Amino acid sequence: MKISARNQLKGVVSAVKDGAVNGIVCLDLGGSAITADITMASIKELGIAEGKEAYAIVKASNVMLAAGSQPVKGISARNQLVGTVSTIKKGAVNGHVALELSDGNIVTGSITNAAIDDLGLEVGAPAIAIVKSTDVIVGVE
Repeated sequence: MKISARNQLKGVVSAVKDGAVNGIVCLDLGGSAITADITMASIKELGIAEGKEAYAIVKASNVMLAAGSQPVKGISARNQLVGTVSTIKKGAVNGHVALELSDGNIVTGSITNAAIDDLGLEVGAPAIAIVKSTDVIVGVE
């Protein structure tokens, strides 16, 4: 599978919650977990079931970042992936910040250089990648 989305996290489906129109798919990434809110039609078409390998796919522009190692309270985003900043690449206005999770997965967020500076993000610092479940695409091979 070749796609332009930077974040392609391979995991195993740990749970599927059926709904009338949409369902929630939970993927175990081997130390972290991520949930996706996708249509029931997609769940059926992809054959998503517990134990099946799948990918959580997220564009870098859909990843928010927070400094620190403790989950952020008081937000509706379901996915908070704690990691350590592994790289920062600043551009003219925006930069890419990559976090290495405890399971070895890398999650990259695209945020402004001002946000990188304001959050005090630097290589080696703890940070959290925050992703809404509606921004997670599920793929299978």
